Amino acid sequence: MPAIKACLFDLDGVLVDTAKYHYLAWKRLANELGFEFTEHDNEKLKGVSRMASLDILLSIGGLELDETTKNELATRKNEWYFQSIMAMDQSEILPGALEFIQECKDNGLKIALGSASKNAMTILNNTGLTPYFDVIIDGNRTTSAKPDPEVFTLGSTELGIPKEQCVVFEDAEAGIEAARRAGMACVGIGSPETLRAADFVIPSLQDMSVNRLPELNASNL
Repeated sequence: MPAIKACLFDLDGVLVDTAKYHYLAWKRLANELGFEFTEHDNEKLKGVSRMASLDILLSIGGLELDETTKNELATRKNEWYFQSIMAMDQSEILPGALEFIQECKDNGLKIALGSASKNAMTILNNTGLTPYFDVIIDGNRTTSAKPDPEVFTLGSTELGIPKEQCVVFEDAEAGIEAARRAGMACVGIGSPETLRAADFVIPSLQDMSVNRLPELNASNL
């Protein structure tokens, strides 16, 4: 495997903890529709697009709704979520994330965002992360949600770095599958039991350094 020259990061759950705001908004929507939505249920929504997430939520509630109603519900949920992220600042960057990104840049690695979020720019701007990225691919620039590899293949193309020299950092099974389908190495952030398909798994970016990137070569031997 060639040496890594680019790092592609998911946003929610990897760089910032916006997952809690998604959960609270989905839970509020479910309650208004008359059923409970738990943190366990929320695991099914990680790395999934907004409309696909709504479909999962409605299936949990046993509801079938027309497309107009679904679009209205998705918009309402996003308004609640947007209110929460508008109050974010640099203090909500996850431990170790900024330090690792800076270390990557100091070592000449390219940095890209690969997120399904349509609100990624708002989050990046409010937390001060925007200037660190060479390329930003978000939900407004893609047509297919993870596990489709589009978000990562587009990032690789715009960086000008071959897929074999890219590594993805992901906290969701759908994201790791997308990285695999893109032909890229992948580091999981979270539980080894959940993220078994990753090359290796770490609890957070606090546990990552540029010196660990050669481990990706070893895992592919």
